[in-house]
Amino acid sequence: MKALKYIFFLILIAIIALAIYIAVQPNTFSVSRTRTINAPTAVIYNNVNDYKNWASWSSWVEKDPEIKITLPKLTKGEGASYSWEDKNGFGKMETIETNTNKSINQVMQIGEYPKSYVLWTFKPNDDGSTDVTWTIEGKDLPFDFKAYNIVMGGMEKQIGPDYERSLEKLDSIVISDMQKYSIVVDKETTQHSGGFYIYNTAATSFDGFKPKMAAMLQEVIAYATNNNITMAGAPFILYHKWDEANNTIMFSCSIPTTARVITTGESILTGQLEPFKAVKTTLNGDYNNLKEAWDKTMKAIADSGLEQDENGAYIESYLNSPINTPNPADLKTEIYIAVK
Repeated sequence: MKALKYIFFLILIAIIALAIYIAVQPNTFSVSRTRTINAPTAVIYNNVNDYKNWASWSSWVEKDPEIKITLPKLTKGEGASYSWEDKNGFGKMETIETNTNKSINQVMQIGEYPKSYVLWTFKPNDDGSTDVTWTIEGKDLPFDFKAYNIVMGGMEKQIGPDYERSLEKLDSIVISDMQKYSIVVDKETTQHSGGFYIYNTAATSFDGFKPKMAAMLQEVIAYATNNNITMAGAPFILYHKWDEANNTIMFSCSIPTTARVITTGESILTGQLEPFKAVKTTLNGDYNNLKEAWDKTMKAIADSGLEQDENGAYIESYLNSPINTPNPADLKTEIYIAVK
């Protein structure tokens, strides 16, 4: 009997000691992970800000595809939410504040446990990449939560690896989405309307073409803006010479206008395109795919038995711009090659 009493007291002391140990554990927790993703800040922000995208990069869904996710009508921005049910019960996440391309504040509740607060921050880098930081914090933790936390090895162990895997998957998905593109060559020829335009022109090497073209296009756009010239369509490049053998490109950066414009100065001139028959190709995606789009257009012309008009227009028209289209997969470019 004395031995049993002794054992009982030892167990009681151990229970009391454990209870005290649990009780004195911190009433708060914080887990944070950062990953640098080689993508524009706006592209990543837009993905994270819409709960419809979360299942594709969530490590929890990856581990348990049977999770039941419920999405309401509002899935992005302030007031958006989603809920889930798994073997551990119910959970809900809601966005309470957004700061476009900078941060997203959310609140998460799992079962009857206290709410946790989630913060995303997006920091653009000079090289075009973005530092994405994902943080979760909790406070006023009840005794049973702290006890469970001790048994499971702490919140860092429970959440940290999942945050790391989710950010890794987010990285992969964002990069993959940015690389998507399509090229569509119209089966029938089209009639380009032509019209007046203002332009500047230059010749350069293939290596110097992109920076030269970008600077010249900005110059002609600025001229139109500063002189209140109404643009009649999308900016375009008019190619005059494409000589790979001699490493030379001659081209004009152009903006269509509603009427003939009398320009001042030497660098910006006025031109007019007569209407012409053309084969049209549309590229949806990054400009890196333009060569393939041109090659497919040339091949389509040859395969159809048409003949290029060597004295006609070769046009590359930009329907939107990287300035207001952060995801290159959303860029849209039209190619027109004049045919006889």
